[in-house]
Amino acid sequence: MAHDYTAVLWSRQKKRYDMFIAISVVLYMVSFIVINSAVNPEISEETLIIRSTGTLAIILLHVILLIGPLSRLNENFLPLLYNRRHLGVTMFLIATVHAVFSTLQFHAFGNINPVLSIFISNMEYGSLTNFPFQTLGALAWIILFLMAATSHDFWLKNLSARAWKSLHIMVYIAYSLLVLHVMLGVAQDRSTIWPVALLGAGMILIIGVHLTAGFKESKIDNQNLPEKEGFVHAGNVDDIENNRAKVIDINEERVAIFKYDGKLSAVSNVCQHQNGPLGEGRVIGGLITCPWHGYQYKPHDGCSPPPFDEKVPTFGLKLEGKEIYVKKIANEAGTEVAPVTINF
Repeated sequence: MAHDYTAVLWSRQKKRYDMFIAISVVLYMVSFIVINSAVNPEISEETLIIRSTGTLAIILLHVILLIGPLSRLNENFLPLLYNRRHLGVTMFLIATVHAVFSTLQFHAFGNINPVLSIFISNMEYGSLTNFPFQTLGALAWIILFLMAATSHDFWLKNLSARAWKSLHIMVYIAYSLLVLHVMLGVAQDRSTIWPVALLGAGMILIIGVHLTAGFKESKIDNQNLPEKEGFVHAGNVDDIENNRAKVIDINEERVAIFKYDGKLSAVSNVCQHQNGPLGEGRVIGGLITCPWHGYQYKPHDGCSPPPFDEKVPTFGLKLEGKEIYVKKIANEAGTEVAPVTINF
């Protein structure tokens, strides 16, 4: 947790993660350049850089888009999610190198500003064989720039979690633009079709994993929970592991019911940092800990421990034997609710 906007303190895990990314990037670039130079000796150095950075950026983007749903399906992927920003910024920097070299090679030798040339040198938008695919790449780069520029928690705090999330969900628009950018570019090159085949396989993988994760999530939203005197039946105490939670849906709002130290507390499932799923986290040291980035909240009042000031709504609970009932109406964020004691 950090809202003081000080320099990042690199933990051992972060250093290992970043070192792995750096080594992987270098190995890919060197391998790509060596292999392609051997297969096609006539290829220019500029073209090698353009193609190596372009393919690497699109590969990294696929990995980034897969991390989220994979983390919902298997918590072993959570360490990747925790450090996903690093991978995203790396991808943007590589994409920037690709964009700069492409602009220089194809637009720097005319009498028009190179950046402006990207958008006006080819206006054949009605032609499939001569479509200005570079414009699509430029638009995708603008979206990725906005995301990279606002990746720090300073912007998350000042834009609000909802606005920040809305901005960063535009990665799917950028991805769609880049898919068209690659497909139309390869179609016009006509020298090989394998990039389109690989891109198609990547799209199928992303769609499949997202649908699988979405199906899992829909089971929570489609529960038909019985009601009783303003409370909703949420199941049996024995259904919840110690220091873990059960998530239910009440009035289209997800609620996480935590079992800890022989007690029960219920809070909103939505973390105030990046809307992470609190119910998929656990209670560590007496605090609900978000699985995405480690933000913490006190179970009985939904408040982050000092000096942090994030708050989530709380919900009233009652026990009838071993059966849990959650009040349908949420309390204001930060409202203290006495935990329900499990007396058996």
